[in-house]
Order: sequence, then structure tokens, then C-alpha cells
Amino acid sequence: MAENEAQAATTNSAPPTEAQERVNRRRIREGTVVENHMDKTAVVAVVERVRHAKYAKTVQRTRRLYVHDENNEAATGDRVRVAETRPFSKLKRWRLVEVLERAR
Repeated sequence: MAENEAQAATTNSAPPTEAQERVNRRRIREGTVVENHMDKTAVVAVVERVRHAKYAKTVQRTRRLYVHDENNEAATGDRVRVAETRPFSKLKRWRLVEVLERAR
């Protein structure tokens, strides 16, 4: 009995190896910056294509996400990648990961 408890204590307290690393389950989206007038905040429009339940037609749904942009690097028209994160404010729940393509 004492051996099993000792084994359990050592396996639970061991640091995670490469195979056991924490998996980041946060959602990642790509979209276009629609607005960047606010300080450290950008509004990103994310378009998702969903199949209609009844008519089976593909429908586009646009969602506007408020994104935390620490360095104010996103400009209107840029394609960006955003990741879900803890709430920064009442509406901001996403953060800017990278700018994929600059606006022309």
C-alpha cells in the first residue's frame, strides 16, 4: 500500500515531458481588421461559412471580434490571426497573434 502511494506521489509531481506538455485548446481565427481607432484595440471581422440546417445551402456569417492589440500594429484592411484569451475588458476576449497580410 505504501509503495502505491509513493508511486502516485512521484508520477503526479513530476514535471511534464515533451509528450505530456499542456495542450493549448484556445480557439484561433483569421479575419480582416475593420476598425482600429481605439488605443490597443482593433475590431476584426471573421467570416465563417456554415451549412444551413434546413436548406443545406452554404451561408456566410460575419462576427465582429474586439481584439487586444498591444503595440497598435494592426491597420484597417490587414488580414490577421487572433487567439482566444482571458477577458481584457467588457467586450475584448481575443488577442492579436500576428499580421498575416498588410493592406495595400
